[in-house]
Amino acid sequence: MSPSNPAVPEDPNPAVATAPAATVAVDIEALKTELEAVRAQASENLDKFMRAKAETENVRRRAETDVASAHKFAIERFALEMLAVKDSLERARTVDLKVNDAALEKMFEGIDLTLKLMDSIFQKFALIEISPAVGEKFDPEKHQAMSAQDSAEVSPNHVLMALQKGYLLNNRLLRPALVIIAKVPAPAPGQNA
Repeated sequence: MSPSNPAVPEDPNPAVATAPAATVAVDIEALKTELEAVRAQASENLDKFMRAKAETENVRRRAETDVASAHKFAIERFALEMLAVKDSLERARTVDLKVNDAALEKMFEGIDLTLKLMDSIFQKFALIEISPAVGEKFDPEKHQAMSAQDSAEVSPNHVLMALQKGYLLNNRLLRPALVIIAKVPAPAPGQNA
């Protein structure tokens, strides 16, 4: 305590007491500004981290999807090659030789057994046949129109004849069915349209 004024205690830190109040206020404002800058930088860094994390997760999911798709469609080339074999066997089965020979009958029996075996293999590997019937509506997602012919019996844009079967592999089009579609018959010469 000061002997001249007993009510005022002595300041233990005379440097602070002598520092002007304006300088302390400027230091506090500078610290507040610096704190706001650090907070903004922290927020920006958090945003960058969250974006990088989300991108990494998206890449991981895409890679999982690609691997699953690769496994699912790995036999695609094999399946395409086997389709030609099946087509040939089916064409051989439709040949009418008009011969009553036991050997010929055995040959047809062998072809039928081979086709049944192939059908069971196709089923096992999710290879589904597209065999459009006459009168079925033309589906550009599964059919490929080779030509259009006049037809009074079949509605326009419906299958008139299937030329070759199509196939789906795991519900994805492997080969479209080749078809001839019906169209409205052209009026005969001299008839009113």
